[in-house]
Amino acid sequence: MDITVIGCWGAYPEKNEATSGYLVECEGSRILLDCGSGVLSRLQNHCALEELDALVLTHMHADHMADVYSLEFAILILMQIGKRSKPLDVYVNEVELGSLAFEYPDYVRVHPIRAGEELTIGQVRLQFSETVHEIPCLAVKLTARDGKTLVYSGDTGYCQAMIDFSRSADVLLIESSFYDFQAGRMNGHLTAGEAGKIAALAGVGQTILTHFPHYGDLNQLVMEASRHYTGQVRLAFCDMQINI
Repeated sequence: MDITVIGCWGAYPEKNEATSGYLVECEGSRILLDCGSGVLSRLQNHCALEELDALVLTHMHADHMADVYSLEFAILILMQIGKRSKPLDVYVNEVELGSLAFEYPDYVRVHPIRAGEELTIGQVRLQFSETVHEIPCLAVKLTARDGKTLVYSGDTGYCQAMIDFSRSADVLLIESSFYDFQAGRMNGHLTAGEAGKIAALAGVGQTILTHFPHYGDLNQLVMEASRHYTGQVRLAFCDMQINI
């Protein structure tokens, strides 16, 4: 399983970068997790749009789905000119379906997903767990045929469900929106220390922090997470590649 960080910022993209977007390539399938601002352009450095198999949206905040309608038009055009042979499958929390209104359903097929469900895309098994956030949001677990697992938190506050869902994952890609001194500032997001606690209690193989604030020294996030988690902690960055 190969993961490429397309974008890793919260709220808005830094110059020439992108908000949340992660490409997972496994057993011939190409799955995009979230499609925030700037993701569509940067994605094409790593995956031709005619080769993208599916998009999973964790929730409907703009920094996780702002480019989704441009992606719809890309799929439409690529199919009309013969460069793409099939519609794009888009998976979204069933309670948010009404917030996603595509104009061309023949080119973009929307599928409802819910916490506790499983689905298979190619040879990859996907599972979902509800998180603590201002609007409905799902964390995603992807399991390859060889048993390797990636858990992506989406946006979440600290909760036991996230610990249980991440148990023994090879890689935990987890939001880290705040520094520890900001604990309690906003529900539905994690401090770096809280991310580290989740990683430690879940016993994950390695932790990648993402969904960053736009201020401060981001290396402090690693130090704060590492106070609780003794495994490898890294900061995500655009075009980062992870193999598990």
